[in-house]
Amino acid sequence: MQNINEKVLDAWLRLSTTICNERIVSDMPYNETLICNTLYQSAKRYPEKKLTATELCTKLKMLKSQMNRTLNHMEEKGLIFRERSALDKRQVYVGLNMENIGTYKRQHEKILNFVGSLLEKMGKEKAEDIIKLFTLISDTADEVME
Repeated sequence: MQNINEKVLDAWLRLSTTICNERIVSDMPYNETLICNTLYQSAKRYPEKKLTATELCTKLKMLKSQMNRTLNHMEEKGLIFRERSALDKRQVYVGLNMENIGTYKRQHEKILNFVGSLLEKMGKEKAEDIIKLFTLISDTADEVME
């Protein structure tokens, strides 16, 4: 019989594998989707705030080398742009190219539809419990990783 750690890990991996399945998120790589989402949500909430690659690394818990490689690919595709700070030439801001975010928006919509299907099947009344549980897991993981 599996211990509780194995059961939690198994459930986590099954959910992650299902969400990352090509039928759901096939339009762009996962890390690009995460970066686009972070830049898009940030621009919506704080239009005047610009993010650096270092801030993205911190928010997304990505290695600097992985972030730079992903940002280079995204820049080549025209998904993002980089802009050097006028005040501090060492700082480079990363922005979402709003004219080319159709791919991200389509992928985001697919994921939202998938989540909607899950909630519909499980019952929408469980949505608040799911949000609380995922938030608790994320917050606890952040604490443990400190």
